[in-house]
Amino acid sequence: MDAVLETSRHAFHELRMRFRGALIQPGEEAYAESRRIWNGAVDRRPALIARCVDADDVLAALRFARDHELPISVRGSGHGVAGNAVADGAIMIDLSLLKGVSVDPAARLARAAAGVTSGEFDLATQRHGLATTGGTVSHVGISGLTLHGGFGHLLRRHGLTVDNLRGVDLITADGRQMHVDVETEPELFWGLRGGGGNFGIATAFSYDLHSVGPLVLGGPVYWPLGQASEVLGFLRDFAPQAPDDLGIMLVAHRAPPLPFLPPERYGAPTFGLLLTWAGDIAEGRQVLAPLVHVGSPLGDLVRPVPYRAVQTLLDGAAAPGNGAHWRSVRLPALSDAAIELFISMADSLPTPLSFLTGWAISGAASRVAPDATAVGLRDVGFELRIIAMWPPEDSGAGQHVSWVNNGWKRLAAYGNGRQYPTFLTDEGLAGVHSAYRDGWSRLVALKDRYDPTNIFRLNANIPPSALSE
Repeated sequence: MDAVLETSRHAFHELRMRFRGALIQPGEEAYAESRRIWNGAVDRRPALIARCVDADDVLAALRFARDHELPISVRGSGHGVAGNAVADGAIMIDLSLLKGVSVDPAARLARAAAGVTSGEFDLATQRHGLATTGGTVSHVGISGLTLHGGFGHLLRRHGLTVDNLRGVDLITADGRQMHVDVETEPELFWGLRGGGGNFGIATAFSYDLHSVGPLVLGGPVYWPLGQASEVLGFLRDFAPQAPDDLGIMLVAHRAPPLPFLPPERYGAPTFGLLLTWAGDIAEGRQVLAPLVHVGSPLGDLVRPVPYRAVQTLLDGAAAPGNGAHWRSVRLPALSDAAIELFISMADSLPTPLSFLTGWAISGAASRVAPDATAVGLRDVGFELRIIAMWPPEDSGAGQHVSWVNNGWKRLAAYGNGRQYPTFLTDEGLAGVHSAYRDGWSRLVALKDRYDPTNIFRLNANIPPSALSE
């Protein structure tokens, strides 16, 4: 950046004059904090941080970067595990100050700025007893979640986040500001529903809302890890046939010191289900009874609770600042061998902060046509994710990453070779292709049209055809 400023100080001065947000350079007081993202293992130094407060700021920063041939990274709310939000020597276009959610309860629509978190979105919509499929951690941003598909507790009832997306305000590589929806730009809208940040910078989103809560039947059930095989064996037959109102999330970690768990189990490997029933509570109790009574649970906290409380249950396990690395596997079914491996990995977690998680994929999310969104196939099955987390002072990051990658390779033997875009990290072009296999040619055509020089490449990148040959 210093070299650019030496030759283009007038241009930088002009940018400062029309930029309403903050432009932060290395050495300035706010730089160290502003370059940090959720994943504490990512330590990169952008040339300039452009903290935008509106779409005009985004456009100005984009034009400056493009005019001076500087790489661009885009930060929503800074929760991306892969760390694409920040890059050495790049201009980081930071959208985290773009706030605001407006709700039309009569039309059941919401519009949210790109820097909004899932918790902020839920706060606005739950005032009206409404919700859409959002993140399972309240401080995850809606931008990355939405553009890559979006998993949440409501996916079996209302589909993935992209299935509820109504429109996107987008700034393209050539500086056009567009509103994209199924009427105005149907092909681009298809690509934005799963294709990530490859086609522009999204500054706002519109969503369909649904009647949810304010009370739902939800909470965790924990078993000793030794009973996980019995529970998962039951779940593989139960989940695909369960009513859509039931959201099922799997988790295996070292038991936290929660008052409803036996103290002698604290710190021991434990298996749990986080259940969310979005329908009639009395009916939900009946549906859940066979599942929560499998084996001998250590603790059962499923009860009527605010929907927003369910949305924050995993916040403590995903606190910012720790190092993190994950990989995910898409399984058509939970075979005995896959269950055995899952349990083995849960018994060998590399740090107290690490865990395994997953979702039962069925219901509404599995009934969407494969070509309806860039997410692609929605086969019934299970998504399992292997997550290593470690505190900043831990010197064994390489070993923790290896634990994830080695486990992923073994578990992938039972997968279907697919990948949900939501969970892409560092798999490279092969991983990106596995996520978009069926729609690859359509996505490349969109890239050729809207970003032919690959300005937006610091992401789960879909290269334009000119750079793929």
